[in-house]
Amino acid sequence: MLKRGIIWIHKWLGLISGIIVLIVSLTGCIYTFHDDLKVLIYPQKYHIQEAEKSTISTKRLPLSELISKAERVLGTDRKVSRVDLYPSTDRTWVFRAMETDPSSTIFWNYYRYYDRVFVNPYTGEVQAIEDSKREFFQIVLQLHMNLLLGKSVGEPIVGIGTIIFVVLLISGLVLWWPKKWKGKALKRALWLDRRVKWKRFNYDLHNVLGFYSLVFALILCITGLVFAYPGFKSAYVNFFNGFSISKTELVPKHIQPTVPQVTLDTRDNALVYALVQHPGADMMSLRLRNRKEEYHDIQVRLSQDKTSDFVWYYFRQEDGQIDKIVTSESIKAGDKLASMNYDIHVGSIGGIWTKVLAFVVSLICASLPVTGAVIWWNKVRKKKS
Repeated sequence: MLKRGIIWIHKWLGLISGIIVLIVSLTGCIYTFHDDLKVLIYPQKYHIQEAEKSTISTKRLPLSELISKAERVLGTDRKVSRVDLYPSTDRTWVFRAMETDPSSTIFWNYYRYYDRVFVNPYTGEVQAIEDSKREFFQIVLQLHMNLLLGKSVGEPIVGIGTIIFVVLLISGLVLWWPKKWKGKALKRALWLDRRVKWKRFNYDLHNVLGFYSLVFALILCITGLVFAYPGFKSAYVNFFNGFSISKTELVPKHIQPTVPQVTLDTRDNALVYALVQHPGADMMSLRLRNRKEEYHDIQVRLSQDKTSDFVWYYFRQEDGQIDKIVTSESIKAGDKLASMNYDIHVGSIGGIWTKVLAFVVSLICASLPVTGAVIWWNKVRKKKS
C-alpha cells in the first residue's frame, strides 16, 4: 500500500515538473562550459588581435580613461556598472552596462539594456560591442534560472520545480530499492541489459541512471536552491558561521599595506596596486560604486574558473588606502561554504573533470523526465488496449 502511494506521487509529480526539469537540466549542460566556449566562439572579443600585439606597450591605460572610452561608444544614457579584467597580457577587458526591471515578468523586459564593451587595455581600442541581452549564453542562463519568465515569476517556478525534483529523486530511490540484494534482481537494478525489449530497456534506463546520478543530482539541486531562495542560504551561512571565527576580524586596520597614490583618481591607484600584487591571477572584477559611497572594492579571482579562491580588497574612496582585505582563507565556515556554492553547482570546484561530471549528471537529469514519461505512456496504452 505504501509503495503504491509512493508510485502515485512519483508519477504525478514527475508529469507536473517534467518540462521544467528537462529545460533546466539541458541548459545546465550547456552552461557548464560557457566560459571555455565563449573564448573559442568569440576570440575577437576576448583576445587582443594578433595584428595589435606587436605594437602595444607593456603599460595599460588608466581605468578611468578606459571607462570613458567604453561609455563613449555606449551613448550618454548608459553607464558602465562593472568591469571584468584579466591580468594576462593577451586578453581584453570587459565593461558591462546594465539596467534591469525586477518587477517584469518576461525576460525581454527584465533587462532594459545589457551591453558588454570589449576594450584593448593598452590602446583603448574598442574591439567589440555585445548586446548581451540577446547573446546565446545569456539566453541559456536565463532559461536555466527563470525559463525566460523574468525574476519575479520564473525563479519561483524553477525553485518549486527543483524542490519537486528532489522529492522525485528520493522517492525514486525507494522505488528502485531491490527486493533482494543478490542475483538477477540486484543485477537488473545496477546494470543495463541490452538484450531486453525496448520498453523494458527504457524502464531499466530510468532506474539505473537515476540511481547512479542520485547523489550528484541532489548536490546540483541543493546548490541551485541556494540561488532561488536567499533565505535558505542565510540560514546555513549563519549556522556554520556560529562554529568559526573570521581571521579578517583579527587584523588591525592600521597595519594594512600602503597604496601609492600616483594619480588623483583613487580607483585607478587601487587597480594598479591589485595588478601588481596579483599578476598571475585569473581575473578581477570591479563594481563601480557611486562617489558618495565609502569604498572601492576589487575582487581578485586567483584560480581559473574558481570564484571560491579569491582576495577581496576594500579601498577607502577618500584617500585610496586599504580599509580591509578579505580572502577565501580568512572567512568563516558558513561564508566559505557559500563562496563555493557556484563552483559546486557548475562543476568547476575540482577542475575539468568535475565539470565533465556536472555535464554528464545534468544530461542524465534531463533524460529522466523523458524516460519517465515513456514509462507512463506505455502503461496508459496498455490499459487502453
